[in-house]
Amino acid sequence: MNISYNWLKEYVGSLPKPEKLADLLTMHSFEVEDVKKKGSDYILSIDILPNRAHDCLSYIGIAREVAALTDKKLQIPRIKLRESSMPTKDFVRVDIKEKSLCLRYSARVITDIKVKDSPKWLKDKLQTMGQKSINNIVDATNYIMFEMGQPLHAFDFDKVSGKKIIVRKGKKGEKMTTLDNEVCRLDNDILVIADEKNPLALAGVKGGKKAEIGHNTKTIVLEAANFDISAIRKTNRKTNIETESSFRFGYGLDPDLTKEAINRVAGLIQEISGGKVMKGTVDVYADKPRVKKIKLNLEKINNILGVKITKREVARRLKSLGFLIDSSLVVTVPSFRIDVEIEEDLIEEIARMIGYESMPANYPLGLVSGVKKDEEIILESKIKNIMEGFGFTELYNFSFIGEKDIDNFNLNENNHLELENPLSLELKYLRRNLLVGLINKIKYNLNLIGEEEIRIFEVGKVYRKERKGIIEHMLFDGLIYMPSKKQKESFYELKGTIDGLLDKIGISEHWYDDFEATPEWSDNVFWQKNGTAEIKMGDNEKIGFLGNINPVILKKLGIEGSLVGFNIDFEKLLNLSEEELIYQKPSPYPSVVRDLSLIINTEDRAAHVLNEINRAGGELVVDVDLFDIYEGDNVPEGKKSLAFHIIYQSYKKTLNDKEVD
Repeated sequence: MNISYNWLKEYVGSLPKPEKLADLLTMHSFEVEDVKKKGSDYILSIDILPNRAHDCLSYIGIAREVAALTDKKLQIPRIKLRESSMPTKDFVRVDIKEKSLCLRYSARVITDIKVKDSPKWLKDKLQTMGQKSINNIVDATNYIMFEMGQPLHAFDFDKVSGKKIIVRKGKKGEKMTTLDNEVCRLDNDILVIADEKNPLALAGVKGGKKAEIGHNTKTIVLEAANFDISAIRKTNRKTNIETESSFRFGYGLDPDLTKEAINRVAGLIQEISGGKVMKGTVDVYADKPRVKKIKLNLEKINNILGVKITKREVARRLKSLGFLIDSSLVVTVPSFRIDVEIEEDLIEEIARMIGYESMPANYPLGLVSGVKKDEEIILESKIKNIMEGFGFTELYNFSFIGEKDIDNFNLNENNHLELENPLSLELKYLRRNLLVGLINKIKYNLNLIGEEEIRIFEVGKVYRKERKGIIEHMLFDGLIYMPSKKQKESFYELKGTIDGLLDKIGISEHWYDDFEATPEWSDNVFWQKNGTAEIKMGDNEKIGFLGNINPVILKKLGIEGSLVGFNIDFEKLLNLSEEELIYQKPSPYPSVVRDLSLIINTEDRAAHVLNEINRAGGELVVDVDLFDIYEGDNVPEGKKSLAFHIIYQSYKKTLNDKEVD
């Protein structure tokens, strides 16, 4: 966000020199990317992080921080407003159909206005923010948005059918032309502001052409609303339109800001365009949030910060940021600080105001106890070492995926947990699997280094929501990519890797079954049905998948060649590897190996065949391995081919071919 040094002074008074102000903000959790001289002014380019976007994407928000850091008093402009005796409610009605998506809607009416060019001071200030001047009414709404952080909009009241504002979802087949003459196709995912006949605006994103302010406009209705984050982001995604308004709504805003901002803009419009402001506002407040109160403990503050700070200093620091605090250190959180929820949040605010650089570096005090053996870390480390020995490279991917991933991998958006303050739209959901990140890295590396053999794996957490809350789970996934389409060779190589790894961590009693259903922590969409096997333990416990990646995904991502992968439940491995191994004396007699290929009905399970092999061979069968499952050419319709590797061995004598046959 670009901030004018001279404009900022209007809210704080005297300021440190621009470079010193930049250093001060940087030392207290803001990042000033650049300071440039522009005529008699300086422009500070400040990076506002997502956790403070709700209150600091405005001049008053930044001014509040600067005033607190420089021990100055925040000077918020007084609202100069002369109201008519006629009430606003006699002019316009507001009906919120989607109360979960629009928490608050405030409206005002101004009559007898004159639409013309804005005064020079207003044009100059908007130019500082990179905004082009439109006319005095539109410029006033933009100015107050930058000043206070609350997006606003003005409609030509004479073009509003039925004199009624309706907040509703779009209808399938409905269209709306924006102020930029772009035609948007609406649907039930897009929240709109409408009159009794047509949509007037994309809620929180962009106004429509129908009620546009023009030079003949005489009466306007002003809008200041508070929209749900998800509604704004869905509109952004569906329409591919992003604006300064949607950017602010996309991080959440203080619902109490609407009335203050609409009064401020009404006063400004009256000042620069004349007109009569109708009395009061039509203010529909769906569900007023509770006032947050947090009890502070002085001893805890000092222990966490490692400094001795007095109750008086705590109160002074928090009051400078707009918090209310009583003598018993109960803090009332102002509505504009929607990020503050717990005691530690307040302690962080105190630390910022003191300055991290002024806190002494003290060694932590505490009892040192013996190190507890962590089986999870031990197994994870062992698996990583083994996989690296097999020629695999370990990856660390983000725990987030984006809207593009949902589309590319045909995932269900509703099954994923959405973040309240994502770093970007491409990092907005918590991942439910590791394969999205791994396959994306294959695609990235192919673009970077060309078609070379790639072996990668990851051990990491995935997330999902259940009735009892958010569940996190550890998975172990990997991929082998080969440029030529040698799926069978890739499949067998990866199968050999899994066999070797499981043997090395003490899990030898594993076997493979044909693909049937998804284990708890995977998704069917990743796997090619006729080229995938389930990895099982014991009687019939699934621990994961091994198979070819769905060719539909490869085609969509433009990946040519062979891509096979595995998905293993790490937590099941952990439980199984902890079991004690029972030593069995090896047979002194040689083994005999047979490979057996069978054609069975498609619906029959490989597990049934394995049971028959073990039953027929009895104690002479020491190992059975399913190494191929095939449906296709040369196999009758409704049938599939299974190939088994069987090892026979006796503890009493050397077996001859006749006995084995």
